Amino acid sequence: MPIVNMHEAKTHLSRLVNEEFIIARDGRPVARVIPIRDSEVLPRIGFMPDIEVPEDFDDMGADVIAAAFDGR
Repeated sequence: MPIVNMHEAKTHLSRLVNEEFIIARDGRPVARVIPIRDSEVLPRIGFMPDIEVPEDFDDMGADVIAAAFDGR
């Protein structure tokens, strides 16, 4: 397994991520990077998947906001 220093890992991360490697700082191993295989990827869990956005969403509270800027 290749060992790369911290600077090299930062500089060439996009090239390195497809393989397993160890990141070293001052010659000492500090992290092991292992690529995720497709079979390991979990299904995406969305945030509040059943929410409905009202048609007037962009205008909601516009009068309150305008009043705050006008000093009313």
